[in-house]
Amino acid sequence: MRMIDLITNKQNKAELTEEEIRFIVEGYTQGSIPDYQMSAFAMAVYFMGMTHEEASHLTIAMAESGDQMDLSAIEGIKVDKHSTGGVGDTTTLVLAPLVASCGVPVAKMSGRGLGHTGGTIDKLEAIAGFKYELPIERFIDLVNKNKVAVVGQTGNLTPADKKLYALRDVTGTVQSIPLIASSIMSKKIAAGADAIVLDVKIGAGAFMKTVEEAEELAHLMVQIGQQLNRKTLAVISDMNQPLGYAIGNALEVKEAIETLQGKGPEDLTELCLVLGSQMLLAAETVSSLEEGKELLQSKIDNGEALEKFRQMIDAQEGDSSVIDHPEKLVQAKYQIPLLATQDGVLSEWIANEVGEAAMMLGAGRETLEDTIDPSVGMILHAKVGDKVTKGQPLLTIHSNRENVDDVMAKLQQVYTISTAAEAPTLIHKVITD
Repeated sequence: MRMIDLITNKQNKAELTEEEIRFIVEGYTQGSIPDYQMSAFAMAVYFMGMTHEEASHLTIAMAESGDQMDLSAIEGIKVDKHSTGGVGDTTTLVLAPLVASCGVPVAKMSGRGLGHTGGTIDKLEAIAGFKYELPIERFIDLVNKNKVAVVGQTGNLTPADKKLYALRDVTGTVQSIPLIASSIMSKKIAAGADAIVLDVKIGAGAFMKTVEEAEELAHLMVQIGQQLNRKTLAVISDMNQPLGYAIGNALEVKEAIETLQGKGPEDLTELCLVLGSQMLLAAETVSSLEEGKELLQSKIDNGEALEKFRQMIDAQEGDSSVIDHPEKLVQAKYQIPLLATQDGVLSEWIANEVGEAAMMLGAGRETLEDTIDPSVGMILHAKVGDKVTKGQPLLTIHSNRENVDDVMAKLQQVYTISTAAEAPTLIHKVITD
């Protein structure tokens, strides 16, 4: 078997076998297939695509390229959730305790974030003392005891995906739906999930810019999961404007607490109820999405979801007093408002540009070596469709530097005020097959 032949076959739209795809993944991971040949293969996939069977073979080969987590000692159906990214995406902080309060085990392994703001682990680090590095035995014990634990990814998970993604990033092949799907699903399979719920974002702040692209990606990931005997569901949700009001790590923790108290932003709350109901359905705890939403809402209303978050923080040695006293979370020195320049209706927040402005403050990182400032970020005061008046704060910048002229100049370009606008549709589609 020769790599040059497999590249040529894919360029000619031939369907590769499981054995051929495994040869490619193993050879590239071990170094016998060089970057230049793998680049050619990725480009062939970019233009010619893959069948669902090929994408499934690629997923399992990448999942098996390194460690695979054995979570069989955790009682019940373990449901994982993945978001394709966005700005102000605080869903995991809300969903983990919320779903766990319904008796479903949430054994969540999360990473650090690149880009606008931190990942889930970065956000949890804003809570003093929180330990995200736990031995696997302790992780399993906590989930069995409390139904929830959130830890950093451990071991050598999916080294083939890490190596291939770095190559795609510098060869213009990131935007390939089969490569995106297999990258995401390989990590979920290796992490030991029994069932997977996917939040596929569309819009300015997302990889997928159209509903059609997002649907194609969601259907492929759902079919990959089902072919690999994982119950898999997906939601297509909007990311043309930031989710919720908070952007920045400590600010998002505070917003997650408010959401679990039943006082959170409408859009963040609704998305968490939709995703959470899918997680309950996948775990066979409820028989319909509507029943799931009602159960989740009841756990918010009776305070059990918030207490589960407190329990999770305590168990991982964090300062759970922030639940009752969120002012204990790290805070930036300066709060600087961005004022509306005219009366009207807010018709646009360009999500990715808002996120980049937050990264300029230190809320995110460009490389994994960059240090995040957990206290900085922004709080929005208006969403698309809201009436605004001249001089009204549209958002407040939370900064540890007094001079934010560069951030302010960028933010002046990322919103539009018009005479009329409607709030965007939050949930575009729910996909179950």
